[in-house]
Amino acid sequence: MSSLTTIGFDADDTLWQNETFYRLTEQRFAALLANHGEPDIISGRLLEAEKRNLGHYGFGIKGFILSMIETAIEVTDGRVSASVIGEILATGREMLSHPIETLPHVRATLEGLAGAYRMILITKGDLFDQERKLAQSGLGDFFDAVEIVSDKTAATYERIFSRHGDGPARSMMVGNSLKSDVLPALQAGSWGVYVPHSLTWALEHAEEPVSEPRFRRIEHLGRLGDLLSRLE
Repeated sequence: MSSLTTIGFDADDTLWQNETFYRLTEQRFAALLANHGEPDIISGRLLEAEKRNLGHYGFGIKGFILSMIETAIEVTDGRVSASVIGEILATGREMLSHPIETLPHVRATLEGLAGAYRMILITKGDLFDQERKLAQSGLGDFFDAVEIVSDKTAATYERIFSRHGDGPARSMMVGNSLKSDVLPALQAGSWGVYVPHSLTWALEHAEEPVSEPRFRRIEHLGRLGDLLSRLE
């Protein structure tokens, strides 16, 4: 194989915790609306709103907050109180200021790969929030480039790996989302490495492409160095 020169890393739930805070906020949201439905019903309505709104608001906390407000209006038939809307906004602000918790093995892995590969952070989400999280994580110096994108498609990876590396064929994408990190990277001609996280947003679920020759799965980021050694 042509040697790898470039590695892309997802951020949320690959380098640091993210989905945990969404789930906790969702539980609080369901509790606020407990008089209007069971928690699983409220969560299902929220997920429907998120799906509808992705094209309008994109990925990230701000879109999540707006979807919660929309869901609250829907399930209460427009009778939601101003105090409940205020609590939803307050939980959103908490999410936007929550301290960053890096995942196990992340720093050691990035330190071990620094200098050997061009490393790119490739993340979806709100620009300000992702920049905040990267700054707080203390991981920014490990990356040769940072790309905060509206979505992750094969064209996205082809563009980024061509701009910052030697093209998709000599690049690898590492992340916890099969739908966003792995499948489109494989479609672009890159390697795709799946690092499962215990919590993954329902809209990011997909089947593992086990028959793809450039697909690999590792149990945690600490295994990436060994994988790269075997591939090279």
